Amino acid sequence: MKAFGWFSFLLFIWLACGSAHAERRVALVIGNSTYKSVPRLANPVNDAALVGGMFSKAGFDVVDIKLDLTVVDMRKALREFGAKARDSDVAVIYYAGHGIELDGNNYLIPTDAALETDTDVLDETFPLDRVLFAIEPARQLRLVILDACRDNPFAKTMKRTVAARAIGRGLAKVEPASPNTMIAFAAKAGSTASDGDWKNSPFATALVERLPIPGLDLRKALGFVRDDVLKNTGYKQEPYVYGSLGGNDVPLVPAKPVVTAPQASTLDAVRRDYELALQAGDRDGWEAFLRAFPDGYYADLAKVQLKKIAAEETRAAAAEKARLAEEEKTRLAASRAKKAEQEKAAAAAKAAEDARLVAERAKQIEEARAAAAEQRRKDAEAAATALAAKQSADKALADKIAEDKSAAELAARLPTEKGQESANQKVAAIAPTSAEPSHPPQETAKLIQSELRRVGCLSAAADGDWNASSQRSLLTFNKYAGTKFEAKLATFDVLDAIKAKPGRVCPLVCEHGFKPDGEVCVKINCRTDYRVNAENECEKTDSRKPVATRDQSTTREDARQQSGKSTKPVAQRSGQMVCNGAGCRPVRPGCHLEVYQQGKHGPGSWGMNQEVCN
Repeated sequence: MKAFGWFSFLLFIWLACGSAHAERRVALVIGNSTYKSVPRLANPVNDAALVGGMFSKAGFDVVDIKLDLTVVDMRKALREFGAKARDSDVAVIYYAGHGIELDGNNYLIPTDAALETDTDVLDETFPLDRVLFAIEPARQLRLVILDACRDNPFAKTMKRTVAARAIGRGLAKVEPASPNTMIAFAAKAGSTASDGDWKNSPFATALVERLPIPGLDLRKALGFVRDDVLKNTGYKQEPYVYGSLGGNDVPLVPAKPVVTAPQASTLDAVRRDYELALQAGDRDGWEAFLRAFPDGYYADLAKVQLKKIAAEETRAAAAEKARLAEEEKTRLAASRAKKAEQEKAAAAAKAAEDARLVAERAKQIEEARAAAAEQRRKDAEAAATALAAKQSADKALADKIAEDKSAAELAARLPTEKGQESANQKVAAIAPTSAEPSHPPQETAKLIQSELRRVGCLSAAADGDWNASSQRSLLTFNKYAGTKFEAKLATFDVLDAIKAKPGRVCPLVCEHGFKPDGEVCVKINCRTDYRVNAENECEKTDSRKPVATRDQSTTREDARQQSGKSTKPVAQRSGQMVCNGAGCRPVRPGCHLEVYQQGKHGPGSWGMNQEVCN
């Protein structure tokens, strides 16, 4: 049944496309990396070579690959390609490099542009409309792919002659005026794209994986590209497509025609042997398959699997070499060998470890490519099976209608209203639906949480759980962004509104003892003898011991007097003492001292103190 489904799929495409093989397809690929006034871009030249190779393998009649174009070279390339597009059915332009948005218009930047002022943009760059003008003569499809949404260094140094002139972030949204025209951005309007950590950007890598699938509608292919880039960038970069096409499928690469049953039978045998080799999963099985079937779609898949096995073998050899080098280094250190020998062993161990890491990374890349290729194969077979079922249902419906018509003619009467209603119900039951599956709610919530974190309104992790914390974060966003979204619902309208904000929306709030510093909170460090007060400011502290003041002493004394208690005797308060031969004592309450005078108190009493109580 799978073989019949595959054969039916290819036969239907051949019949539907008719003379599709006669379509003339042309492509212009531009990669600008070596800019003279700003730092060099690493990936555009690599991306241009990768995408240009994809167009060539897909059977395009003309593929012009141009690298590091100056303003003169770029003008010449567009003029020459415009002449080739006049005789084409499909015209594609791919551009990788710097672009800039000025007052809502997009411009592509050649390598010799300086852009010292904003007015230089009109003289030293190419407007996107000029690119669209070059492909306008194409009869069926006009496609522009812009991998130019990077963070633009020209905008940071450019002088503005008019203060109100807007220089955007990324590229601006466009609406093509010509029919059957599509423009694909590496990132949504107003946002920037990533070059990635590898040789090619995530956008270019996804393009070469999805666009050349034979018979796949262009809109569907670009939708797969969007999903791949979102996944590979942690939902930070979202490609976007502007423009529209008609209701019919428009594949960038038509399906190859297969018209005879023997070919379908051969394809069934190839697929069966491929699945057997896939189950074996070793080098011998894939080499045997390639000896039997050296060319074709499944041969290309087998070569991908062989590359994966080779990468694993290289990784295993590098790991073993690194292990032996580490053991030798340990042995020399334990035996206290000469310093030079130990250093040599250490260098060899480091080199072996580096080689192991490189091999490990290469293995991961090949595994990812093999998994992607295998997924594409399964998708194609599933699509063939579904299409075969649709064809069978259509044929059954056509046969039933023909039978009803013959019966009506023999009876010399028209079909009754009831019969028409029955036929309509059968058509509705057999016709397949074309509704696309809805976006998973948890993934939508995760995307919104990621954007809320970017604008500073959410501190928790983006886990897809739209809980109370996430709802409070959306309410905070409403407060500072002036929006009125329902906090309990995580919708695409919320996601689009947050993505439209280029920077922080919610203010950075720090705990006591910390203050904002850019996008982070830092601790407040006060000088010696200073401390952080309640207002989060440094104030001087008094390190001396507290001393009671005169007012404080008076207050305490008054309190004691009011309570009727005294801590000192009266004599101590008056300070008078009386002394005699028995010793000294305080003057009794109500008494005082007088000095003896000669003759007044008897002989020998001159100058002595006398206690008088009167």
